Formats: sequence, structure tokens, C-alpha cells
Amino acid sequence: MAGKATGTTEAVPGDHELRMLLAGLTAVRDGDFGTRLPDDSTGLMGDIATVFNGMVDQLSVFTSEVTRVAREVGTEGTLGGQAQVPGVSGTWADLTDSVNAMAGNLTTQVRDIAQVATAVAKGDLSQKIDVPARGEILQLKETVNTMVDQLSAFADEVTRVAREVGTEGRLGGQAQVPGVAGVWRDLTDSVNFMAGNLTAQVRNVAQVTTAVAQGDLSQKITVDARGEILELKSTINTMVDQLSAFADEVTRVAREVGTEGRLGGQADVKGVKGTWRDLTDSVNFMAGNLTAQVRNVAQVATAVAQGDLSQKITVDARGEILELKNTINTMVDQLSAFADEVTRVAREVGTEGRLGGQAQVRGVAGTWKDLTDNVNVMASNLTGQVRSIAQVATAVAKGDLSQKITVEAKGEVAALADVINTMVDTLSAFADEVTRVAREVGTEGRLGGQAHVPHVAGTWKDLTDNVNSMANNLTGQVRNIALVTTAVAKGDLSKKIDVDARGEILELKTTINTMVDQLSAFADEVTRVAREVGTEGRLGGQAEVEGVSGTWKRLTENVNELAGNLTRQVRAIADVASAVAEGDLTRSITVDASGEVADLKDNINSMVESLRETTRANQEQDWLKTNLARISGLMQGHRDLPVVAELIMDELVPQVSAQYGAFYLAEESDAGPELRLVGSYGRPEEDTRPVRIAFGRSLVGQAARSRRTIAVDELPPGYVTISSGLGQVEPTALLLLPIVFEEQVLGVIELASVTPFTAVQRDFLQQLVDTIGVNVNTIVANARTDELLQESQRLTSELQSRSAELQARQEELQRSNAELEEKASLLAEQNRDIEAKNLQIEQARQELEARAQQLSLASKYKSEFLANMSHELRTPLNSLLILAQLLAQNPSRNLTPKQVEYAGIIHSAGSDLLQLINDILDLSKVEAGKMDVSPERVPLRQLIDYVEATFRPMTSQKSLDFTVTTAPGAPADLLTDDSRLRQILRNLLSNAVKFTEQGGVELRVEPVGDDEVPAGVVRGGAVVAFRVKDTGIGIPEQQLETIFGAFQQADGTTSRKYGGTGLGLSITREIAHLLGGAVTVDSTPGRGSTFTLFLPVARPDFDELLRNGRSVLKTGQEAVDEPDGPVQQRPPVLARRERPRRLLVVEERPRGLLTLVAESVVRDLETGRTDGDGTPVDIITAVGAQEAAGALAAEPCHCVVVDLGVPDGESARFLEALRADSALTGVPVLVHGSHRTEPLAEDTAGGSLEYLFSLDELRERIALHLSAEEPGEVLTLVRGDETQHTAPHLIDEHTRGRTVLVVDDDARNLFALSGILELHGFRVLHAENGRKGIETLLHNPDVELVLMDVMMPEMDGYTATAEIRKMPQYADLPVIAVTAKAMQGDREKSLASGASDYVTKPVDTHDLIACVRRWLPA
Repeated sequence: MAGKATGTTEAVPGDHELRMLLAGLTAVRDGDFGTRLPDDSTGLMGDIATVFNGMVDQLSVFTSEVTRVAREVGTEGTLGGQAQVPGVSGTWADLTDSVNAMAGNLTTQVRDIAQVATAVAKGDLSQKIDVPARGEILQLKETVNTMVDQLSAFADEVTRVAREVGTEGRLGGQAQVPGVAGVWRDLTDSVNFMAGNLTAQVRNVAQVTTAVAQGDLSQKITVDARGEILELKSTINTMVDQLSAFADEVTRVAREVGTEGRLGGQADVKGVKGTWRDLTDSVNFMAGNLTAQVRNVAQVATAVAQGDLSQKITVDARGEILELKNTINTMVDQLSAFADEVTRVAREVGTEGRLGGQAQVRGVAGTWKDLTDNVNVMASNLTGQVRSIAQVATAVAKGDLSQKITVEAKGEVAALADVINTMVDTLSAFADEVTRVAREVGTEGRLGGQAHVPHVAGTWKDLTDNVNSMANNLTGQVRNIALVTTAVAKGDLSKKIDVDARGEILELKTTINTMVDQLSAFADEVTRVAREVGTEGRLGGQAEVEGVSGTWKRLTENVNELAGNLTRQVRAIADVASAVAEGDLTRSITVDASGEVADLKDNINSMVESLRETTRANQEQDWLKTNLARISGLMQGHRDLPVVAELIMDELVPQVSAQYGAFYLAEESDAGPELRLVGSYGRPEEDTRPVRIAFGRSLVGQAARSRRTIAVDELPPGYVTISSGLGQVEPTALLLLPIVFEEQVLGVIELASVTPFTAVQRDFLQQLVDTIGVNVNTIVANARTDELLQESQRLTSELQSRSAELQARQEELQRSNAELEEKASLLAEQNRDIEAKNLQIEQARQELEARAQQLSLASKYKSEFLANMSHELRTPLNSLLILAQLLAQNPSRNLTPKQVEYAGIIHSAGSDLLQLINDILDLSKVEAGKMDVSPERVPLRQLIDYVEATFRPMTSQKSLDFTVTTAPGAPADLLTDDSRLRQILRNLLSNAVKFTEQGGVELRVEPVGDDEVPAGVVRGGAVVAFRVKDTGIGIPEQQLETIFGAFQQADGTTSRKYGGTGLGLSITREIAHLLGGAVTVDSTPGRGSTFTLFLPVARPDFDELLRNGRSVLKTGQEAVDEPDGPVQQRPPVLARRERPRRLLVVEERPRGLLTLVAESVVRDLETGRTDGDGTPVDIITAVGAQEAAGALAAEPCHCVVVDLGVPDGESARFLEALRADSALTGVPVLVHGSHRTEPLAEDTAGGSLEYLFSLDELRERIALHLSAEEPGEVLTLVRGDETQHTAPHLIDEHTRGRTVLVVDDDARNLFALSGILELHGFRVLHAENGRKGIETLLHNPDVELVLMDVMMPEMDGYTATAEIRKMPQYADLPVIAVTAKAMQGDREKSLASGASDYVTKPVDTHDLIACVRRWLPA
């Protein structure tokens, strides 16, 4: 019985075997994998021992592999390691895969970061970290990618700015790098500051502004390019396309193979070649090999997992894949040895549940036989308890830690169940923690994680510590790398990686630190070049960065090329600008440039060419006008036509470079009008050509008959010859000019030249013949008048003798009545003779009246000519002065101080020209007898103060002595015309100062005796002499009388040296004659001159005028009474501001120098008002700050003048008080100093404060402020050394948007007047003549005021104004006449035509705006 039982019943484990199993499980639980169960058991215990020992081996291998990978990756920095645990599945396989996935992810992530950092260090900014990451690794990835983006953006922006500014010349570019800070922000700001500074400098010489296209890293290169840059652009765009396609394909393949597990993918990149083609093929080859290897491994592993042990890995492999192949094949061989039996037993026991089954293994022996027996014993004896234990143990061996023993048991089986359950819990906790740490560090990127497995010891404790050590090392290394790369991305280049590292991590640390050093060196060099070129203006600087390559090398070269190009361009522009400033207009800019710099180059070259042409044109016009005036002056005063003709020939022919000239005068003859030769130039003595030519005969007669100029530019050979003592030549050009006056031919001028006549010469001749016509007609009329006057005198004398005879005969008749009857018939006959003679006298008188009318007509023509010339000169001068004044005021503050100075010079020159025109008009008024005299009581003290204030600064400027003395007995006041007397003294003293270089000028006022009074002075009372004595150049005796002629000076040399028109003394003598005085001169060449004005203290007729209430004396000695009745109501402005304006002067002593200057300005302003209108001015002098503050508190002031020389800092305290008082911020303050000083910053901080260092400048600014309607309307003076701040012009709300119509035929005046009005907020409409002005007015009913020019084509201003007044809707429309005519009666004529007011050209901007404001409806 027993033998059968042994043979048929499987052995049941005893206590000893169970205790060994319990001890082994306890050791495994405690992490001790050195414990093994005896493998010599049979049956169920043998199977348990085999399973247990296999599980322990797998756990040991897993532990050693995980520890190795953790050490290599976390401690040694050897990336790429993988845990190789053969034969595991379930949770152990998952755990192994998790560790390997963590190591693989970390390897991929760190290597990708190292690859990108290495590329950045080498200047390759095209790479980014594209590996999937999470947590802190994701932050590091994003930080590094952001750094690369910012570096790329910075590099692109700096390169773009360098290319645009340095190569293409497109200024104004700015580097736009969003989100940068630290050194990158400073570096970007330095580059932008450099570009901005250079842009600002180049654009002030040139005045030109353009935006630069900005790049986008996510887009292709779209910037305009040429040449090699265009090729580079195309290459880069092609490369970007290929890289984009390559990146997309590689990413797709990597995602399919590495993430989605879809093997077999291939990258397909179209159109690539070279390295990119090789790289694509390598990726595809790698993907193909991996696909084949992984699929073969997966096939075998799947087969093993599926129980198929017949397959092995046969694919070719190397390296770690080859080791994996051998390991798996060995495992298959081992598993294959016992697979069948284990499978069957496992199937029967574990699947079919047949525990009592017997293993039928044929031909087995040894361990396999024992194993078979043990299995059979186990199968027959074990109950549900053993099956449950086996099930859990098998699950643990397979990595399934989710199962526990739940069967009821007692004793040691129960203890075994508890031990197994505890082991499962411990393994599950360890697996969860390791998986969590691997997932957080390797997959999610959350660094710093630690595995916490409670109650572990032994190998499990060491394994947990190794995992934690690996995680700590990686956390420290990655965080230190992230810290440094984040600092670099923010522009902080002071940090480096200092954490300990090995292997590939050490190489990454070295690479990043090297990159930081190179970036710091590059930033320093670029900043230095930007500072030198853009801020300090030191051109020629070059950035030197050692050891850089790639993008950094190209970026450094771009910056250097930018600096070099700008250096060459700016230096070339500066050379030409300096040459132009020195007057050299022959140079031009030749440096290569493009973009805005090329435009600037072209503009400067065009400007130089324009200046050259303008200079030439101005020289031609100066020559034309100068010679017109000179020849016109030469003809004045002559009454003999032959003399005038010879004078014209002598001056005219050489002036136009001609060699032959003839002057033919028109005369009447029996055969009709003919031309008689009265003057010639270069005519041979034996010339047989006729001296009389009839109208229509030859070209001379034809020119007279057709009244047109005849020009022959190519004379035939032998036409005429011009000879000299050396030979003869034939002229090539002939010009015949008819002299026409009022459609009547007065003569012909014939000119011949060996060279063609220029356009300027022809213009000069055309203008000159008109002047010659006026003079010839005047001479002819004067000659005829002289003949009639002589005839009249003869007839008068004869009449007087006849009257005497008649008187004698009448007395004889009275004595003898008888004889009376006898001689009655004789008396009647004599009476008839007397009547006949009276008739002849009456005829002569009528003829004299006709001749007088002709003279009056000639005078009218002359006056009209002067008025027209005044209009033609004042019209362009009007726009010149207005625009120059606008530029000098610089309302928008966009002009440089030098340009403002130029505008001031233009305005000053225009004002001088205006004074010249006024002098010519004064002379014409005197000659025509139309200058008015307004006598008044003139205090001598006031006159002397005016002279002191006016000429003391002029003499001080030339370091001359200036004295004014009054001799005892001089009158206290004079009865004369104050303005005319001042004009005389101004002319005499101005000449004295001008012609005196050293010494002094003296004015002496003294009474004179009758014996000293020259002829021509009105007698009847005391006479006073004003003697102006100088130590100048003197005047030769033969020139003493000539200098009083119009346009005459002592000689040509003096004129060239000292300038001037020669009108001053001529006008002075004539005005002195009008005042009843005379001017004499005594001079010694080289020692000086003395000009003396003799003037009656009180002319009897002047005294009578004042007693009778008359104020104006016409030059024809006809007094005009002021109207006694009510004066016609003037425009509202004439009765406006009756309250006087207050001018406060703060200086050291009462009535000091500044007070005298102010009084001089006020007198000049009052003298300039011809109609007597205007607001009076009160001058208050304050000594010290306290007195000045009291004056300001008493009543507001229009302007304040402060002397900086007041002692004890009174001026500074007064200015401080002004600045502190907000109510006085709008009051203009003019501060005068004798020496140019730097104004205090606090003084210039607020208010209308101006520092002036010249009395002339002070006079001008005082006049401007006193002429302004309100305080503060005059813009503050801007100097070259002052910072210009944009100060927008304050527009009065009363004028904003109001519509004004400007009617003028001159485009320059339209532009000038529009500029003034638009600056004050007006809306301006234009019209070219009166007719179009009316049409514009009808089409624009919102017009509120019209500025009407007087002289215009088609319809003049008078007619247009009258037509407007005929329209009922415009009966009250304000119409202001604007004309350049300044002759007497023009104002009355304008007002009579319907104009509301009258403004003369050149228009003063303040007067014009004030006039417009007066007439605008409320």
C-alpha cells in the first residue's frame, strides 16, 4: 500500500520546506537577493523553488541595472544608458521600461539642450530644442528656446540695422527686440542709440525722414536687396524652405517612430542636396535600421510573451542592439529547455485547476525528473491554499503586484500568506515610487523629486537611495544650466555654470560657459563702436571680437561695415558742407551711397548747383540793376541832347561788350520823319555812311518805323569793320533798339559786337531804352519850354515899352486938349496896335500854359514811373521780408540757429533795400515838389538825446570817440519839422561814422552870426548851426560839390570799399532847403570833414502856420488847413487802444543808456506812423529790484528791459521775483549785458526771457514787442548755443477756422500772405486777379474778409473792390487793399473805391494780423 502511494501521490511540502520558503520571501522583502531555495526538491516544492529563484534573479538583475543606469546618467553624466533585464514581464517589464524611458528622455533632452547650446556658442542660431518635455525641463527648454529666439531676433535686428544704415544707407532704422533685458537691452539700446544719433545728425544738414522694414524670425527674408545681397537673400530663403521641410519630415518621422511607435516611416524632403540630402538619407537609414531591429526584437519578444520559444532574433545589429539580441536569444534557449513541461503543468495547475494531475514526462531524469515528481506531489496534495499561494507568487514573478493571497489559512500557511502579502505591498510601494520619480524627472521634467519607500532595507534601500541620488544630481545640474541660460536670455552675461559635472554634462557646461564669454566680448565691442560712432562722433571705429565664428563673426563684420560706410559717407558730406560754408561752390559729394544717404547726397549736390546758379543769376541781376541806376543817374541834370547821346554811347557800348555804337535822334523834315546821328562810339573819322536816315530806310529806319528791336546774330563778311591802331575786325552781332516814349519814336540806338549779346545784356538794353526815352522826352520838352519862355519874356518886354509910350502920350494929351483931337485918329490906330500886341501876348500865355501842361504831364509820367517801379520792387520785397521774418521767428522751432541767423540776414538786407527805395522816393518827392513839411516845436535837449541813443552804440562798436556839445547861446527849442531834421542828422552822422576808422565824431550845436550864414538860408531870425566833424578819410576839393548829386560819392574806390547808393547827401541838401536851411562842407583828404547844417531857429512862415492852426506846409509854399469840421469816421482800429503802453527799464541810474535806447525806439515808431495813429508809449525807469517791483505792481507793463550790470545782484533778484510771480510769466523780459555770459538755468526755465548782448539787437527786440498787439505775441529769440524746444504757435480762437480770400497776381505774395494767415489759424482762399477773386467770393459765401492787391491783370484791385461793393450781400464785407505803391494819393484812391482799409508792401506781419483782426466780424 505504501509503495503504491509513493508512486502515485505527489509529495506535500513539509514544515522545513515552508520555513525555507518563508525565510527566502522574508529576505526578498528586506531587499536581500542572495537567498536561494534549494533546487533539488521535487514536486510542488521544486516548482516553487524554481519560480522563487527565477524571481530573485530577475529582481537582482533589475536592481543592478537600475543602479547602473542611475549611476551613469545621474552621477557620471554618461547619457544614453539603458537597463537590460532579460526575461521580465508585467510590472517588472513596465518598471524597467519606465526607468529606461526616464533615462532615454533625459538623454534626448540633455543632448538636445547641449546641441542647441553648442550651436549658439558657435553662432548658429537656427537650432532649437524640439524634444518633448514637461515640468522644469519644459521651462528649461522654453528658456533656452526663448534665449535662441531673442539672440536670433537681436542678431537679425542688428544685422538689419547694420545693412540698412551701413550698406543701403536707409537711415532711421531701429533694432526691435521684444522682451529683452539686461546686457541685451543695453546692447540693443546702444545700437539703436548709435543709429538714432547718426540718423539725427545726417538728417539736420539734410532735413529728410523714412521707416525701415522690420524682420520677423517666423517669416522669410522680404527686405529689398540687390547684387550679392539679393543672392544671399534667395539662398537663405531657399535654405529656410529646405530646413522647414527637413524639420517637418524629421519631426514627423521622430514622432511616428519615437512617440507613436509607428515604425517604417521615411523622411521625404523635396529638392535638397549636399549635406541636407546626406542628413535626410542618414535619418531615413537610421529609421530603417531601427524599424527592422525593433520589429525583429518585438517579434521575438512577442513570441516569447506568447509562449512561442521557437523564434530568435536574426536581424543584423551592432553595439547595444547586438547585446540585446544575444541576451534575448540566450533567454529563449533557456526558456525553451523547460518551456513545454512548465507550460503543461502551468496549464493544468494554473489554468485548468487540475491539482491532482500527474506530469507525464518521458525520458526525464535528475532535476527535471524531481521537478516532475514534485509537481505531481504538489498537484495531488495542495489544496486551494497552495493554488492561491502559487497564483500570487506567479503573479509577483511576472511583475503583477496587484494580487494578494486571500484564501483562508492557518499556521505557517497563514504566516506565509501574510509574508507574501507584505512583500507584495513593499514591492508595489517601491515600484510606485521609482515609477513616480522616473516619470517626474524623466518625462514630466519636474526636478527635485525623491522616492519615499517606507520600511525598506537592504538592496531595496540602496536601490531607493541610488534613484534619489541620480535625481538630485540631475536636478542640481539642470537647474544650474537653466539659471545660466535664463540669465543669458535676459542679457546678464556675468553668470556661469559652476555645478560639478562629468561626461556629456561637463561638455555641455564647458560649451555654455564658452558661449557666455564670447557673447560678453561681442557685446562690449559692439557697445564701444556704437558709443564712439553714435555718441562721441569718433568715426572710423571697428569692433574686434577674438575667436568668434558663424553668426557672431558675420554680425561683427556687419557692424564694422556699417561703421566704415557711415564714416566715409559722413566725412564726404562734411567736406562738401565745409567747402560750401567757405564759399567754394565747385565741389560735390562723390562717395557711393544708397537709400536716404543717397537722397541726401543728391539733395546736397542739387543744393550746391542751385546755389551756384542762383549766385550767377544774382550777379547778373546786380550788374543789370546797378548799371541801370548808374546810367540813369548820369543822364540826370543834362539838358543838351548831343551831350547826353555821347554820354550814353561812352557808357553803354563798353558796358555790353560792344565795339561799335551809334545814337540816332528822330527829327521832322520836309520829306518826313528821319533819324539824325547825334552820337557814336568807335565810328571811323573818314566814315562815309550817312548821318541822316529816313524812317523805313535800312535796318536803322526799319527799327524806328516798326518800333521793335532788330537783332542780327550772324553778320555777313564785309558788312562793317571795327578798327583800332593795331588792326581791324568784323563784328558778328548787330542790335538796333528803338527809343519809344508814349508810342512816339524818339530815336534809335545801334550796337555791333564781335561776340553775341547775352540774354542779360539784351534785358539790360531793353530796360535802359525805356529810361532813355523818358530822359530824351524830358530834355526835348525842357528845350521847347525854354524857347517859349524866352519868347514870352521878349513879348512882355515889348509890351512894357509900348505901355510906357502910351502913358507918355496920355500925359501929353492931358496937357493939350487941342492936340488930343488932332491926334485922335493916331491914338485909335495906336490902340489897335496895342490890342494886336495884347492878342499876341495872350497867345503866348496860352502857349506857355500848354507847355506847362506838358511839363506837368512829364512830371506825372515820372511820378507814375516811380510809383510803378516802387510797386515792382516792393512786390517781391514784400514776400522776401515776410518769409524771412517768419523764418527768423522760427515758430515751429525746426530750424538750426545758423538757418535762423541766415533768415535774419535776409530780412536785414531786405530792410536795407526797402530803405533804398524809400530814399529814391524821397528824392523824387523833393524833385517833384511834393514833399510835405510839418513844423512843430522841437526841444533841443530831446534831439540831442535821440542822437546820443542812436549813434553812441555805433561809435562804441567801432571804438570811436563820440561827443555832442551845445555852445552857449544855443536855442532851447527849434520851430521846424522834427522827423526831417532827424533824417538830416542821421544821414550826416551815419556818413561820419562809416568813413571814420579811427579818431572820433563830434556834433556841435551853436548859434551863428549873419556873416557866417550862407546864401539860401531863410532869414528873419536867429540861425543855428549843427556841425558834424569827423577824423575820417576826407574829400578832395574837386569832389566837394559832386557828392551832393544823386547816386554820387567821392570816387569809385570809396564806393567799392564803403558801399552806399550816394543818395543820402542829395536828399539831405534838398530837405535842408525845404526847412529853409543849407548844408555846407569843409574837408581835407586824410584828416577829416566837417558838414554844417545851417537852420533858422524859427521861420516866420512856420510861426504863422502854428498861430493860424495849420500843421502842414506843402513844398510849393501853399499852406493847407486842417479841416475844422468833424473828421470822417475811421476804421475801428484807428480809435482803438487809447491807454498807453508801459515799457519798464531797470538799470543802475535814472535815465541811463538803456532808457535812451528805449526813447530812441519809441520816437522812431512814432515817426514811422505817417497818419499819426498808434498807441502812445510810456517809459518808466526803475533803479533797483525794489523800485522795479513797485512799478510792476502799480500797473501792468507791455515789456521789461533789465540791465545785467546793476550792482549787488539786483538784476538776479528781480528776475527771481519775476519767475516766482505766476501773473507775470507772460510779460516779455529783455536782459541786456555788456559781455556775453552763460544764462543761469533757473533764469531760462520759464517766461519770455531773452538775453541780448548788442544794443542794435536790443533796439530791434524792443521795437518788435512794442509793435505787438498783446504782450508775449513776439516769439522768443533762439540762439545757436540754446536748446531749441518746440513751442507751438498760439492760435487765437477768434481767428481759428475763419476764411480769408487773398487776391494777388504774384505767386510769391500769395505764398507769403497765406503763410502768415495760416500760422494764425485762418483758412485761406486764392485768386489771381480781380475777376477770379469775385468768382471765388461768389462760390464761397463763408469768406469773411478780402485782402485785395491793387495792380493786377484783367481787372485791377480798384475795379474789383468797386464791383464787390455793388453787390448788396457784400456791402459790409471788409476789403483791405494791399499794394506796393507808396505814392501820395494811393490810400485815398483805395478808400474811394470801397476798400475798408489800406496796407502797403512790404507788409509787416504784426500790422497785417492786427488789421485783419480789427475788421473781422465778432
